[in-house]
Amino acid sequence: MGRDFPPKGGELQPTPSRPLSRREFLKTTGRGLLSVGAGLLVRPGRARAVSPNEKIVVGHIGVGGMGNAHVRWFASFPEVEIAAICDVDETHRLATLRRLQKLRPDNRAKPYADFRRVLERKDIDVITCATPDHWHALVTILAFQAGKDVYCEKPLSHNFREGQAMVKASRRYGRVFQLGTQIHAGQNYHRVVELVRSGVLGRIHTVRLWKTGGSPGLGYPRDEPPPPTLDWDMWLGPAPWRPYNPARCHHNFRYFWDYSGGVYADFWCHIADIVFWALEPTGLRTIQARGEEPSDGIAETPRWIEVDYEFDGLTLHWSSRPPDVPGAAGRGIGAQFEGTEGSLVTDYGSRVIFIGGEQLTDIPEVPQTIPRSPGHQRNFLDCVKSRARTESPLDYAFRMTTPMYLGAISFRLGRKLTWDAEREQFIGDEVANRLLFRPYRAPWWLPT
Repeated sequence: MGRDFPPKGGELQPTPSRPLSRREFLKTTGRGLLSVGAGLLVRPGRARAVSPNEKIVVGHIGVGGMGNAHVRWFASFPEVEIAAICDVDETHRLATLRRLQKLRPDNRAKPYADFRRVLERKDIDVITCATPDHWHALVTILAFQAGKDVYCEKPLSHNFREGQAMVKASRRYGRVFQLGTQIHAGQNYHRVVELVRSGVLGRIHTVRLWKTGGSPGLGYPRDEPPPPTLDWDMWLGPAPWRPYNPARCHHNFRYFWDYSGGVYADFWCHIADIVFWALEPTGLRTIQARGEEPSDGIAETPRWIEVDYEFDGLTLHWSSRPPDVPGAAGRGIGAQFEGTEGSLVTDYGSRVIFIGGEQLTDIPEVPQTIPRSPGHQRNFLDCVKSRARTESPLDYAFRMTTPMYLGAISFRLGRKLTWDAEREQFIGDEVANRLLFRPYRAPWWLPT
């Protein structure tokens, strides 16, 4: 295949058959600066630094439900200037522009259908990404190449190898990244981490995570022509080509393996975050998933799923319903830490501790040791200025998301898998290893 992009884009990128060499990179960069695709392969040194007193110029990519939350959040900061609203659906981008006009009557944001047009703008410092999951990696990596910092929604990416590539790109280009784990900034999570780390529960040997709900069947709607306001080919992007079906698009994308991993993938990071923050588990060895796919429609991701993980010194369980342990009943999402001296159950905003025959909500003797967050988006903007690590940086987000990628593979294959944490691959299972990445549809490719 030659060097091309979809006809509407027109940019130049290297062929997906192999990584770009250093010589090719510099040659393509120099030529690209004079072409339409100038923003896609930018030397790291060209990234504009943002001084503490400057405006931070933001472009929003993907403005459905969560994308509009991004717009509201960032529009609330006086030092933020919103310069771009991008979505492949014209109804989304124009509706968001109207909402932004009410929030910031003086705004001058421009609408875009193609995110690459946003990345070309040298005045934009930051992009937020709230696209469907299968776009997260590509948008983020190309933004890094273009000298932009990134605030990206969860889950981190569609698959494991994409997450690896994102980490490599963040190191290569030195960009700031924040995963959209907004709950991470809350007082409750900070306190839970302090309590767990204090040792009052003894040695933590078992953790249980859950999120109720799963994929609805969605019925069997017919394929149909896409609406004229939607660029369906661009919406699919690197995912396999499928005919347009309204049940596959927008909010429902998460119920199809092409684009996501269901409720399991959608909520994993919000509740697994507290475990990886508090315990930093290492040495993942085995993954065994079981569950059920929907039988009453075209949806593919689990109706319910349970996954057992074995780490060094820690057993972790995921389920689609609350476990039968004290404090879990009635919580739609939660985590239970079980230790040798007691247990703790938490959700986003509350917690309960069982220790020494008592039921408590806090242990005042455990001191506050973790600085509190100024707010998830505030922390990101502060780090854009200071170049410090964010609260949810990319390397941490990848480590925390990895078990979810692997659990989805175990579910799809219907068998227990053994993982080599050092080599980052399954042991003796090439079929499973192939599922660590989903090949991109031409002419898209994943920069590595």
